[in-house]
Amino acid sequence: MNGTPMDERLFQAAMLGNTDKMQDLVLNENANILVGTTSQGSTCLHISSIFGHQEFSMAVLAQNHSLLSSINSYGETPLIAALTSGHVSLASAMLKQYQQLNLSYETILKQDINGNSALHHAIRDGHSDLAQELIEAEPGLSQGLNKYNESPMYMAALRGFNDVLERLLKIPLSSHVGTFNENALHAAVRNGNPGIAKYIVEVRPSLVREGNQRGNTPMHQAVLWNKRDVVQALLKQNRSLGYLVSTTDDVPLLYSAALRGHVSIAEEILNYCPDAPYCTQDGWTMLHQAVHQGHEEFVLFVLKTPQLYKLINMRNKDGETALHIAVRNCNPKIVGALLAHSVTDLTVLNNRGISTEGPLAENTERAKSLNWNKVLMMMSKADPQALTFISSQTAKKEITDKSIKEIRLLTQTYTNNTSLVAILIATITFGAAFTLPGGYNNEPGAEGLPVMARKAAFKAFLISDTLAMCSSLAAAFICILARWEDLEFLLYYRSFTKKLMWFAYMATTVAFATGLYTVVAPRILWLAIIICILSIGLPFLTKLLGEWPLLKFRFQLGHKFQSEFLDMV
Repeated sequence: MNGTPMDERLFQAAMLGNTDKMQDLVLNENANILVGTTSQGSTCLHISSIFGHQEFSMAVLAQNHSLLSSINSYGETPLIAALTSGHVSLASAMLKQYQQLNLSYETILKQDINGNSALHHAIRDGHSDLAQELIEAEPGLSQGLNKYNESPMYMAALRGFNDVLERLLKIPLSSHVGTFNENALHAAVRNGNPGIAKYIVEVRPSLVREGNQRGNTPMHQAVLWNKRDVVQALLKQNRSLGYLVSTTDDVPLLYSAALRGHVSIAEEILNYCPDAPYCTQDGWTMLHQAVHQGHEEFVLFVLKTPQLYKLINMRNKDGETALHIAVRNCNPKIVGALLAHSVTDLTVLNNRGISTEGPLAENTERAKSLNWNKVLMMMSKADPQALTFISSQTAKKEITDKSIKEIRLLTQTYTNNTSLVAILIATITFGAAFTLPGGYNNEPGAEGLPVMARKAAFKAFLISDTLAMCSSLAAAFICILARWEDLEFLLYYRSFTKKLMWFAYMATTVAFATGLYTVVAPRILWLAIIICILSIGLPFLTKLLGEWPLLKFRFQLGHKFQSEFLDMV
C-alpha cells in the first residue's frame, strides 16, 4: 500500500458491490486506483469483504491479487475481515485464491492486533468446516497464539469442535496451550467429553499432569466440575492418575471432591485407587473439608466406607478432628452422624488442649440459636463430662455481656412491637367488658344485670376477657419499665413478657369464642361450633408449628433436654 486515499467512487462501489463501476474506474482512470485506502488502512477489498460482496472481491483480485496480503490498522487481511463479518463462503473463496495463484502462505499466517489468525477466528465464530480448510492449506496456523495465550487447539477444545481438535492433534508441532496456564485437555474436560479427553491423553500424555494457574490438573478440573464420565474414562486408561495432586499445594483429588461434595467422583476414584491420597500437607483430610463445607451426604459416605474409618479421628495441623469442626459450625446433622459412629473418639484434645465440645464455648454468640443448643445437648448426652468443660453459667454470662453491648437497639425494637400489641389487646378486652354479649336486663328487680349472666359460656367469657386485659396491661407495664434501660431487667424478663403476651392472646381468643357462642349458638348452632373450634384451635396450631423443631428435639433428647439458653431467644 502506498497510503493513497481511496477514491470516493471506488469506496461507494465497494460498499454496494458494484463490480461494473469498479471496472470502469480501473479502465478509465488507472489500475493503481485499487490500492487506495481509507483512514483505517482498509482497501476496497477489505470494504467489499466486510459486506460479503464475493463477485466484486473476485473481480478486484483479478485486477490486483496483491491486495490479498494488504493489512488495515486492525491488522486484518481481507480474509480475516470476511471471517469476522460472518461471510464464510467469501473467506473460503479467498483461501482458494491463495492456492490457485501460488501465493506465499505467510499471508494466511498473519495475525490481527489481538494476535488472532484466520484459524482463531474460524474456530471462535463456529466455522468448523472452514477451520479444517485452513489447517489443510497451512498447518503452521496451528502454532499461533493470540495475546491471551490461546492456541487454536485450546479454542477448539473449548468449543467442542472434536473434528478440528483431532486434526490439530495430528500435527506434531501444533500448540495446545491456553489462557491461565491451561491446556487443551483442561478445555476438553470442561465439555465433559470422555472420548476426546481420552484421545488427547493418548496423543499427548503429559497434558494430564500439567497444572493451570491455580495448580489444578485436568483431573482436578474434572473432579471439581463433577465430570464423572471423564474421570472414569481417564482412570480406566491409567489408574495412576487417581494419585495426582495439584501442582501448587499438593491437593489430592479426593480432597477436591470433598470440597464440592461430589460423592460419585470420590467413589469412582476409590474404585480404581483404594489407597488414593486424602489429605493436604497441613493435615486437613477430605472429611475435615466435607464437614467444614457442610456436605452432609459426603460425610455420611465417609462414615459408611470402612477403608475411610481412619479419617474420623485424624487431626489437622491444629490437632482438631472432624468433630471439632462440626461442633464449631453448629451443624446438628453432621455432629449426630459423627457421634453415632462407633469409631468416633470424644476425648481427643486439640493443640490448645480443648476437647471436642470445647468449640461451643468459643462460639457463644450462637448460643441463642436452636442449632447451638442442639449440638450442646447432643454432646452432653454423648459425653456427660461435656458440661463440666462448658459451664452453663459461664456461657450465660458471656451471652449476657455480649447482648448488653447492643441492648439499646434491642430494647427499642422489642418494646415497641410488644407494647403495641399489648395495648391493642388491652383496648379490645376493656371495651368488651362494657359491651357484654346479649346486652343488659331492663326488667324490674333485675335492672342493669347481664341478660346471659346465668349461662356458663357467659361466665367463661367474663373470666377470659378479664385475664386477657390484665395480662396485656402487665406486659405493657413491663415494656415501660424496660424503656428505663434497666439492661438486666430486659435480658432476664423478656422471656416472661413473651409468655405473658401469648397468654393474653389465648385469653382474648377464648373470650371472643365464648362471647360469640353465647349469642349465636341458640340460633345457628353448627356455625357457632365451627367458629369456636377455629378460634380456639388456630392459636394452638400456630404455636405448635412455630415450636415444632424445638418440641421434636425435646422428644429426641428426653431428660437430657435443657432450654435455659433457648428461653433467652
